Amino acid sequence: DRRQRQMCIETGVINAGRLYKLNPDTALEYTNQKFIRRFNYIEEQSRLEGKSIKDMTLGEMDELWNKAKSLEKD
Repeated sequence: DRRQRQMCIETGVINAGRLYKLNPDTALEYTNQKFIRRFNYIEEQSRLEGKSIKDMTLGEMDELWNKAKSLEKD
């Protein structure tokens, strides 16, 4: 079942983080904030281009996602 596999992966990632002395709550919050920044970038760029995000192709969104990643300094 896909859900069980996902849970196993997530548990493994959390345990790996603990091995490296990372706080799982802090790591999850960091990841969530990074996702929000990148998604906000996609939304803003789509507005600037006069497109609805609903009408964008996956390729267009991937291109903007990668641009957002390249703009980050961490």
